[in-house]
Amino acid sequence: MKIYIYHKNQCDPKRCTALKMGKLNMAKIIKDYRKIPRRALLLNPFSKIPVSVEDREIIERYGILALDCSWQHAREVFKRVRFKNHRRLPFLIAANPVNYGKPYKLSTLEACIATLYIANYKNEALSLLSGFKWAKTFIDLNRDLLESYAGKGREEIEKIEKEVLDRISKR
Repeated sequence: MKIYIYHKNQCDPKRCTALKMGKLNMAKIIKDYRKIPRRALLLNPFSKIPVSVEDREIIERYGILALDCSWQHAREVFKRVRFKNHRRLPFLIAANPVNYGKPYKLSTLEACIATLYIANYKNEALSLLSGFKWAKTFIDLNRDLLESYAGKGREEIEKIEKEVLDRISKR
């Protein structure tokens, strides 16, 4: 499974999951914008289209691309990116030490794990847990959600996500 990360150098290198993924040979770190694989599945939190099992062909052929940047600059960074295959992740809770418990504020590692899990590459998703003490917590915290999204098409995922958000808003 090819995972690419365009790294913008906007985070604390000691806490950066993207850089550690690169060191552990889980992902290829790219620092030059011109070298980004244009057809890869771009994880974009502002996309309207959720990741789904329907993206398997793109993932297999071209890989997954994450843009590693600060959440403070994310909207600006993603606004400038011109790619074909933008996808967002459905509702999930972060387990990383920086944004623990915050919905949608996933680290690059969590986003890659979730993408693989939802697209029905569970073994590959679980293989990314090694090397990160807290990563299993992400799976544990989101297990029911990940299982409900896994292997589903876009429309089903949007429906599940809407039901989850409706339940939360009624609390």
